[in-house]
Amino acid sequence: MKTEKDTTELKSVNGLSVFSFGNGLSVEAYPNSVNDSGETRFFVGRESGKKSLYVISEPGNNSLAGKFAGEVVAGNDESGKQIEVKRCPMNHANAKSLQEIFGFTRPVAIGLQNSYGFGDRLGLANAGHLRALNGFNFKPVLAQQSIRELTRTQRTPEEVMDAAVWAVFQEGYKGGFGADADHLKTTDDVDRLVAAGFTMFTIDPSDYVVNGVTKLPDTELASRVASLPWSDFGDSYDNLVARYSGKNFRLDGNYSVTAGRRELDEACVKYMAAIINLRKIHTHLKTKHASYSCEIEVSIDETDTVTTPFEHFFIASELKRMGVGFSSLAPRFVGDFEKGIEYKGDIDLFKDHYLRHVAISKYFGTYKISFHSGSDKFRVYDAVGALPQTLIHVKTAGTSYLEALKVVAMRDPALFREILDFAVSLYDTERKSYHVSADMKKIKRGKDYADSELEGLFQSTDVRQALHVTYGRVLTEKDAKSQFVFRRRIYDCLERNESLHYQVLINHFHRHLEPFRIWK
Repeated sequence: MKTEKDTTELKSVNGLSVFSFGNGLSVEAYPNSVNDSGETRFFVGRESGKKSLYVISEPGNNSLAGKFAGEVVAGNDESGKQIEVKRCPMNHANAKSLQEIFGFTRPVAIGLQNSYGFGDRLGLANAGHLRALNGFNFKPVLAQQSIRELTRTQRTPEEVMDAAVWAVFQEGYKGGFGADADHLKTTDDVDRLVAAGFTMFTIDPSDYVVNGVTKLPDTELASRVASLPWSDFGDSYDNLVARYSGKNFRLDGNYSVTAGRRELDEACVKYMAAIINLRKIHTHLKTKHASYSCEIEVSIDETDTVTTPFEHFFIASELKRMGVGFSSLAPRFVGDFEKGIEYKGDIDLFKDHYLRHVAISKYFGTYKISFHSGSDKFRVYDAVGALPQTLIHVKTAGTSYLEALKVVAMRDPALFREILDFAVSLYDTERKSYHVSADMKKIKRGKDYADSELEGLFQSTDVRQALHVTYGRVLTEKDAKSQFVFRRRIYDCLERNESLHYQVLINHFHRHLEPFRIWK
């Protein structure tokens, strides 16, 4: 179906094409969303700021249109030619129908390509993410949400997936995107996210990691080693000693890995239960969902102590022995990767450790290094981007929520002041599951800031972390009448200011991505 036969493009407004139909209907269409399937045309458009999917077909030839719930809103184009224009809500059922017709709206396993994860706690940011990524050599991971985030925002995996699907269709992105079921800890979590169509499963065995092993006396460490679940591990201590103790594993021309008996014992005690848990979840995924195309990320970053090069080598080697395949691994890097703020630590020391982790991943050749808590770590990206190109995955989450609140601060200062005061009051409670260090005494009451100061507050590490960790309460708090206190007003502000929201996201993520522009 040709556009000129059934609609007339009148003008362009804010990057949108305005189409008119014969009954006076006027729709602002996202131009990159226009896609044909046979004789049926689809696009995302707006009327009075409200988005819908529009399906245009010829009368009597609308079998595809029939797959979508909606209402017929026009019966001819501006020239008088008979057509059927159907306005369809952008809901879950229609997203599934869209995925059946257009393959590019279905997530894929990205594998050994550079990739960038964009968490979207509101479901409004992914179009801005795609625009920001244009011109950079990263595959996007859009539907990225952890079980913790789902719980705190009261969203479902299907809602997260739908937001990504509609953004991909709106932007006409056809390069393949990933969907990350982040920080999964149980097989029930896996089943739930498989059912929603996620293709990347980040397994978090942090509950099984034993911290503090470096402080154990030799006798207690030996006792701990002897009591480990060796039968579940499928090997013996003597075999591990023969494989690792005193051996020199040459990684490349610059690095090698060695371990004495003490370091081997510490690795066993610290990670054995975690490795067994990883195998359990991997086995469940690959047996119960044997035909399901997906990939696994191993997340060992949420621990109290840094992942040493030998520990990384040990984990990768033992998972390989067990037949546990994975496409990325997130170590706990040296320095502090606190949520929502710049990296804290010696950047030269970080570079040395990072290159060692990269050398280990290259030694095995089957996975890439992943950065968790990657939001706003500009010093890290400057350092890594200046090094020889490697395979990496970067994971960001809360920073997009902060950029959304920045738009609120710019366009609805009174609402932002309410949110700020609410966040500060809850920080000490909500911070408990996050790695943060903000000081609420450094933040004034919202009324004490002028409108002109509000945008600048997003340069404050204290404000950023206060807002970052309280997102769940901000988005779900209800009043005495069971009405959301902030949620609807935040969404209304962002929907009214969509172009600004996208531009703020583009500007922000270009800061993350620019260090990698030379990577081809």
